[in-house]
Amino acid sequence: MDLRILNELTVDARIPYIQLAKKLKISNTLVHQRIKKLTKSGIINKAQYLVNPWKLGFKTSAYTQIMLTDSKMRSEVENKLAKIKEIVECVNISGRYALMVKIYARNNRHLRDTIYEQIHTIDEIEGTNTTISFETAFSRNVPMDLEREDDE
Repeated sequence: MDLRILNELTVDARIPYIQLAKKLKISNTLVHQRIKKLTKSGIINKAQYLVNPWKLGFKTSAYTQIMLTDSKMRSEVENKLAKIKEIVECVNISGRYALMVKIYARNNRHLRDTIYEQIHTIDEIEGTNTTISFETAFSRNVPMDLEREDDE
């Protein structure tokens, strides 16, 4: 039942619970209970609107890999990067670079300023490598129909 609910919510997170209950042929109360459980367990993090950066004037997007002077400083650097409003995502990666961030900027000059005047001024950052993204072909949630293997 949880997978059926998640499938529907990933298509339309704004669907009213009563409509979702009718669609799944279950009670409205059960929908509320299951969604509450999914949220409490951390499977559902939050419902949010996704804005179109291009429509808001952010014509440049890029992925910047970040090399640290000391890998022990990763958490501290992540906290500093979180304060840079142009950075919308930060992930810990393997290899020569420890972190990768996704940046939205108004144009290439804004991107350059964000990298050199904000990211490079963080003492624990040794260097960066940036790749400009032309467009996102698609973005989606993890598929709900994969068989789960519990790691526990």
